[in-house]
Order: sequence, then C-alpha cells, then structure tokens
Amino acid sequence: MTEPKNAAEPKADDVTRDWLGEPGETPRPDPRAAARGHGKPVLPKRFYEQAAFDEAEGGYRLTLDGRPARTPARHFLVLPTRALAERVAEEWQAQVGVIDPSKMPLTRLANSAIDGVADRREAVADDLGAYAGTDLVAYRAGDPPRLVAAQGETWDPIIAWAYEAFGVRLILSEGVMHVEQPEDTVAALRREIGKVDSPFRLAALHTMTTLTGSLLIALAVLHGRLTPQEGWAAGHVDETFQTSVWGGDAEAAARLVARKAEFEAAAETAASA
Repeated sequence: MTEPKNAAEPKADDVTRDWLGEPGETPRPDPRAAARGHGKPVLPKRFYEQAAFDEAEGGYRLTLDGRPARTPARHFLVLPTRALAERVAEEWQAQVGVIDPSKMPLTRLANSAIDGVADRREAVADDLGAYAGTDLVAYRAGDPPRLVAAQGETWDPIIAWAYEAFGVRLILSEGVMHVEQPEDTVAALRREIGKVDSPFRLAALHTMTTLTGSLLIALAVLHGRLTPQEGWAAGHVDETFQTSVWGGDAEAAARLVARKAEFEAAAETAASA
C-alpha cells in the first residue's frame, strides 16, 4: 500500500492497515472485536492530508487522499447517506497528529455496523430483545420522594407513548426485584426491533439501548419522540439525582461525557442513515 511522503516501508503489522487494509486481504477472524476497538494500544499517526468521500455502491465511500478507506475488518467504509458520509469525513479531517478512535464516535459506530451487525442482524436483534423484559423505566425507586417524582415525570410519558405507538403495557416494579413483563409486550417490542432493517440504524439502536439500559428510551429517540438530549437525560435520571445530592466525581463525570458522545453519535446515525 502506498505510504505517505517520507514514510518508512510498512511492517506487516503496521497499525495504519487497521484503517485502510489492502485489496484482497483476508479479514480478521473476529471483526466484531476489531469494530469495538480491541486492537493495538499505540495510536497510528495521521498519514493523509484530505478526508473526503465519493459515491459508491450502497452509498458514499470514505476516501483518504483519494484512496478508499476500510474498516478494521477490511470492508470498504461505505456510509448509507451523504449526510452521514460528510460527518464521518469531518471526524477524520479533525484528527491531529494521530488517529484517535475515542474522538471518532461516528466512525466507530459505522465500523460496528459494517463489521459486526450487517452479517448478524438476527443475533443483534435477539440481544436487543432481551431488554424488552428488563427495561430501566419499569424499575422505580420507593424513596426519596424527589427521585420518585423525577422518575415518574420523565419515564411515565415514555411508557404512555410506547402504549400508543406499539400497544405495549409495562408492569412497574419498586426496587431491583425482577418483574416479568407480559409476553405480548415482549413480543411487540421484538417486532419493532425486527422492523429496523438498516444495519446502521440497528447498531445505533443497540448502542442507545446499552448506554441507557432502556429499549423504550432508545426506540423513542429512534422514532423522534425524544431528542437525543432528552433521551440521554431520561436514561440518567438516577445519576442526575445522586449528583445533585452528593456532588460530582471528576473521573465519573469524564466517563459520562464520553458515553454521552457515543449516545449522541448513535442518535445522529439513526436519524441520518
């Protein structure tokens, strides 16, 4: 593969190959791990001048100095819409010195969609379906009154919307004791998951669900019932309350900022894909 000016001859395990690959290369045995960022800890240096995109089969293909970019599993990095391609190209163009995946949430989600979801939608949908019976919004605090009120004010409208939109009834529980949801409720939510046929939107739905613990919140964002900001806030009512009582922790706050960026990238992908 052609290297940037003044670069040494690449080694067989050159980290830049994780991003561009070579035509005809055999994919790694576990693309899902690669898509999640399980790779070399050393960040590759930025080796391109211009990130852009061009039209390709299936959408818009990211290019770096005119060359097609690839996912960690060596698939072409093709985005389904121009809007999403523009945003992913912006992430690559914004890299300074090194390529830092932690600052590229849209790219990482695209990698996951292409490498880890496209060929296993049924398994991903099944994993999501498990949240239908354990949704965050069904588990309520018994006290203090302010937290009880905050949960009700935020979550009750989401439950009402789910009933209107999907005909599902949720049984609420106080505390952490597991409550069995009606079979028809679980089945209806699984059907809604099954309607998400785009691997990008399915990857986005999975990300939003796992980051909040709520399939209903994720579906509400996916369908435009909640804004991304409202969805994130709804998934973190308890944390917001605890912070108001006990104060914040810098390390925990930094983790939340990173997770919120992932959530917002997922919401943007869901809206743009």
